[in-house]
Amino acid sequence: MELLVIVFAKSVAGNVITIIALLLVSAIIGYLTAWFYAKSVYTPIIKGLEEEKADLQKQVAGLKEDISRLNKKVDGLNEQIAGLEKSAADKDGIIADLRKKVKE
Repeated sequence: MELLVIVFAKSVAGNVITIIALLLVSAIIGYLTAWFYAKSVYTPIIKGLEEEKADLQKQVAGLKEDISRLNKKVDGLNEQIAGLEKSAADKDGIIADLRKKVKE
């Protein structure tokens, strides 16, 4: 058994397999190191952005409520305008009738 390991270690194929194994191990170590570093750096930033997003969503909901309230107010004012225009038209008709009576 010991002789087989010595022969394998001295062969070219054995050296190639050893180099590939070492490269794979170093790639895994590099990937994990980068992942943990990125996680430690960007986790606080992501949490801050999520809090800001929640605040902005609350603001959007408040603005939507304001829009609906203002739309109701505009509808009410439009109804008042229509009523005032009708009243003005009626009064214009009365004034025209009175002018005709005065001319007669």
